[in-house]
Amino acid sequence: MKYMQNGKFYANPLMRLTLIFTLVFLAGFWLTTAIMYFSKMNLTPTSVIDYYRGNEDLYTLPRTFGSMLEVTHGHLPVMAMVALLLTHLFIFTPFAKWVKATLIIAFFGSALLSEASSWLVRYVHPDFAYLKIASFIALEASMALVILALWRLMYYNPKSARQSRRQAGRPKTSASRVTALEEEASN
Repeated sequence: MKYMQNGKFYANPLMRLTLIFTLVFLAGFWLTTAIMYFSKMNLTPTSVIDYYRGNEDLYTLPRTFGSMLEVTHGHLPVMAMVALLLTHLFIFTPFAKWVKATLIIAFFGSALLSEASSWLVRYVHPDFAYLKIASFIALEASMALVILALWRLMYYNPKSARQSRRQAGRPKTSASRVTALEEEASN
């Protein structure tokens, strides 16, 4: 993590390579999450209710307690680890603290509400289908924003950009050319 904090991962191609491959896998996770959701239901409350509570007209049975428990048992640790990994890396992006906090809360909160709303639709009231849809959209949106921000970070060095902007206003002197060459050589 020290490489993320001080920005030295830009100079380490292997560090960047591992982070890029991690983002590729997590982007695949994001995509398959959406595909799995839409293979079972859509963004209408009726489809969510039919999936969890069953529908006699469609000859579908309600989700059983055991099947829901198995899904929740698998989802909770996986989503915790994915959210932890992505948001932990996201902390090192150059965004304002309030943006980081908002996305971190949205990510974890929507993941938790998505799991909870499944149970609420099935066992409490069908109107929780609106919560299921909203939490799914919020989870997918927050995960996509964090992945895109991290992807951007792999190709945009904010420290280099700040240095370039500062130096753009100053004429190059022989001393500043030497300093720039020394910095490039050290990277």
